Amino acid sequence: MGTLVEPALLLLLWQSVWALDIPLEVRQPPTIIKQSMKEHIVDPKDTMVIECEAKGNPHPIFSWRRNGKYFNVARDSQASMRRRSGTLDIYAKNNPEQYEAEYQCIASNEYGSAYSNKIRLQLYSKEILEPVVVSAGLPLVLSCDPPPGPPKPETYWMSSSFPTMQAVRPDRRVSMGVNGDLYFSNVLINDSVADYCCNARFPYKNVIQQKMPVVVKVLTTRTVAEAAPTWLSPTGSSSSILVLQGEELLLECIAAGMPTPRITWTKDGEDLAVTSRMKVKNFNKMIQIPKASFDDVGEYTCAATNRLGYIEHTITVRVKAAPFWLEKPTDLILAPEENGRLVCRSDGAPRPTISWSINGEPIERKIDVSAACSFTTMHFSHCLVLLLSSVQQKYLLFFPLDATPRILGPRNELTKVIEGSHALLDCRYFGSPVPELRWSKYGQGNLEGNRFKTHSNGTLEIKRIRIEDQGTYLCIISNIAGRDENQVRIEVKGEGFKLLVQLQIKSFFHIGFVHFLRISLDESNLVITNVNRGDEGNYTCVIKNELDQKSASAHLMVMDRPNPPTNLELSDPYERTVRLSWVPGDSNHSPITGKMQYDDDDWLPGKWRNLSTYPGTLNSVILHLAPFSYYEFRVIAINEIGASRPSRPSTRFQTSGAPPDVIPKNLKGVGTWRNNMEISWEPLTYREWNGPKLKYLVWWRRRDSREEWKNATTKWLKYYIYDADTFTPYELKVQAVNDFGMGPESPVVIGYSGEDRPIAAPLNLRVSDIESTQVTVHWDTVTRGSIMGELKEYKVYYWRDSSQLRWHWVNRAMKSKSFPDDVPEPSGTVTNLIPYSNYKMYIVVANNRYEGPPSNSIHFSTPEGVPSAPTSFRIQQRHLDSIYVDWDLPAEPNGIITGYSLKYQTVNATRGEELRVEEFPPNTTSFSIRRYDRYTRYRFSVAARTRLGLGEWHTEESPHYTTESNLLLSLCINTIGLVENKHFEDQVDITTQGWFIGIMCAVALIVLILLIVCFIKRSRGGKYPVREKKDISLEPVDDKDQEGSFDYREEERGLQRGQPSIEAMMKRSDSDDSLVEYGEGGEIPFNEDGSFIGQYTGTRRDVRELDFGGSLELHSPMNTIYSLA
Repeated sequence: MGTLVEPALLLLLWQSVWALDIPLEVRQPPTIIKQSMKEHIVDPKDTMVIECEAKGNPHPIFSWRRNGKYFNVARDSQASMRRRSGTLDIYAKNNPEQYEAEYQCIASNEYGSAYSNKIRLQLYSKEILEPVVVSAGLPLVLSCDPPPGPPKPETYWMSSSFPTMQAVRPDRRVSMGVNGDLYFSNVLINDSVADYCCNARFPYKNVIQQKMPVVVKVLTTRTVAEAAPTWLSPTGSSSSILVLQGEELLLECIAAGMPTPRITWTKDGEDLAVTSRMKVKNFNKMIQIPKASFDDVGEYTCAATNRLGYIEHTITVRVKAAPFWLEKPTDLILAPEENGRLVCRSDGAPRPTISWSINGEPIERKIDVSAACSFTTMHFSHCLVLLLSSVQQKYLLFFPLDATPRILGPRNELTKVIEGSHALLDCRYFGSPVPELRWSKYGQGNLEGNRFKTHSNGTLEIKRIRIEDQGTYLCIISNIAGRDENQVRIEVKGEGFKLLVQLQIKSFFHIGFVHFLRISLDESNLVITNVNRGDEGNYTCVIKNELDQKSASAHLMVMDRPNPPTNLELSDPYERTVRLSWVPGDSNHSPITGKMQYDDDDWLPGKWRNLSTYPGTLNSVILHLAPFSYYEFRVIAINEIGASRPSRPSTRFQTSGAPPDVIPKNLKGVGTWRNNMEISWEPLTYREWNGPKLKYLVWWRRRDSREEWKNATTKWLKYYIYDADTFTPYELKVQAVNDFGMGPESPVVIGYSGEDRPIAAPLNLRVSDIESTQVTVHWDTVTRGSIMGELKEYKVYYWRDSSQLRWHWVNRAMKSKSFPDDVPEPSGTVTNLIPYSNYKMYIVVANNRYEGPPSNSIHFSTPEGVPSAPTSFRIQQRHLDSIYVDWDLPAEPNGIITGYSLKYQTVNATRGEELRVEEFPPNTTSFSIRRYDRYTRYRFSVAARTRLGLGEWHTEESPHYTTESNLLLSLCINTIGLVENKHFEDQVDITTQGWFIGIMCAVALIVLILLIVCFIKRSRGGKYPVREKKDISLEPVDDKDQEGSFDYREEERGLQRGQPSIEAMMKRSDSDDSLVEYGEGGEIPFNEDGSFIGQYTGTRRDVRELDFGGSLELHSPMNTIYSLA
């Protein structure tokens, strides 16, 4: 195994060896009691501490060696040593790398020196890593280089893709090696979306160190080239591993290739047999054997295969045994002139070499494995012996001392025990040479037997103690220097326990009186109400008596929301990132996840937004930020209970500026006039500026031309190009610019200059397939050059010129319909036409801005159709036993009316009545029906007919007619007439007569009562809304009609509509539809109550032929009301 480690002088803390528990008041050489680990890794940003503590009498003086030479701590301005200690504090603010060295602490007094381990101080570096650029399909290795142990740190990789951070998941393609490096068998385009960061966790410090992230950029190609397997780790075709027996053995094979190779294993030419001692991990890329043995020796072959090739690598495993003790040497304390012998025997594979040193100085002679060191004529010095090997070492102390024996600890103790238990009587002592020890009862004889045993540390053990064992026991020690003794008295009790429950509360005075009131004892149960963090601690129930006690403890753990993080610190600033570190708060017994929040300069101060979430094991992360922005950060810890209070905000931080990295969106070029083009785009948000003075660089040139790109810079969102030809295509692009540089260019888009009015009209406009409500239009297209822009559509304009019924008035409003230029043939269908009408039409071509000249106009007529529903449908009660209905012409006859159909059926009769249908000629528009009783109601439906068939139905139901309503109305009207007549007849001066005044008051009261009753009856008579009802079922319904009853005011309005004035009749044109046209002559007869007779006779006559002479009698609507009386 070669030369062993250089001897070092070191005093260790005594390891429970009673004979060497030397009181500190005894003069003795130094002993190292605390020191740092051999491989000491520190963060250069913090104070670097190298521990070294020792004891001795007199108190030792400390000094340090660095790289084997004396280190003058007093003359180093960045280093200091703590008072009465050897611990070294290094404040390396400047050039911390100079302190990376090997340190050794020396503690000395007049009796000797003690040497610490050789401590190697290492700094965890954070070098800046350049971005890695790799083509898709090629292999990639990202190195971690974590600091070495012992113990070896745990490494893992994180990918920080804004705004989240997550662990890199291994698979067949991506894996982490034993050395901490991240291997990609082949990279994909998705690997370039994240930054990769290696983290090293040191378990003994519970500290996580994070390297600077490395950016991976993957270059894409049209095709990814396939590749045969090659080895990434280990390299070459063979390698070897030496492992010590009992240590962990890791065999790893990682291959590159496209597609990803598969790994298989063999041992000594045969398939690898996986046993319980062995684990295959990392998708068959690694074999783990936790404890290696000599059975694991052999040749392991790993093979990588894909469809393009096959490679192998052979790993030769050798197992050796570290040095181990056959007989450990023990520490010695010898008196002057006393002989001593130190024996150390060890073995190993290969066999270890043994060497000795005294006071740090090596003894210049080789010693066999079974080695002994003899000493005679001892002087007042000490010999420190070191067994050296690569693994095992043992430090021994023999101490020449002439000391009077003394008993350590309390004296004359009284020990009470219970009968049948074990009793331990302590008698710890010290002396040089080693004193002899003897126990006796009452100072007589020695205690011997099966129940008495004297331990090496002087303790006397009495098994199964009895009542007769009660008494005084004497411990006596003696050597050539003197004698000492101590008495221990024993009382043996045989009685049972007297139980007592005792409550022990952690930090009682800190909890306070109010807290104590929440704790109560319920028999043997402890009850705590309203538990909080102050209740946390160890609770012990004690059962005891005078002789013994028993206890049971329970730990109360109160889970709560975590405490907020503290000490937020920003470091490593860059234009888009900054590192945020913090000190985690107490988790309060629940795992923590962290949430990051930020506040920026968006003119909303104090508005915190969530930035990202990180694992609770981290206390330092790299934040991805926007350039040229102010930020403040705070951290919130979260566990299963809830979120902590936010931490105090960090210091305000501004990221540096950078060129814009966002492309302006929605770039387009549109002409606003025939010789210009407006180039426009969407603005960048303020956060996307990345720097001050944002402007836009606009580029343009004619498409399909060899001219150079022209450009202009503007701060507006539009730019105009003038003197352009009409509707000319241009190539356009734009990019954002600020004081830090130019951003990326946008993709090239095509824009067109302005459009002009089309100069040609479509030719040969014609129609076909003429139907009553639609027609098919055809035309010849125009040439592209005559459109003077982009063809948008062909638009047909049409209007209803007249009706084929000469008397019918029409609306001549113009309508249009557009047809896009995506039909195979230039044609289209115009719908929603009115039947039996004369139409005119023309067509134009349109671009995005203008319409061209109109084409030739054409005329066409639509054929007959079915009419619309008749209008002004009225239902009246002329007599108590009959109902009268009438109606008017349809609003759109859609042809020549050939007649009417009327359907009616009772709706509230107890017996069902069949639906009846009546047919009428075109000049009959009324009908009367006799009722069975005054409560019978009817449902009427009427429709007009042309030669093509029936049109839409108009349906109504008769209201509730009763005799009382008519009588009340007549009574009201007669009363009003009586009052009027009374007013004219009584002209005599009898106003002063008392009887007249009484009669008038009575009459007024009666009239008032009658008027009130009249209006109440009229309001309760039901309101019948005249509205069109189509497709109403004619089946019988119940009497209890909920649509309301008849409203007499509706009848009045119907009468008014039925009696037009002379002026209204004279104003009608020759196409108007008048009721007079359907009469037989100039006279229109009325019945006795002032209404129309209701049955028109005679043929249709033009209104201009009517004679409005004295034979036409006009009636006021009020006559109808008076006639009801």
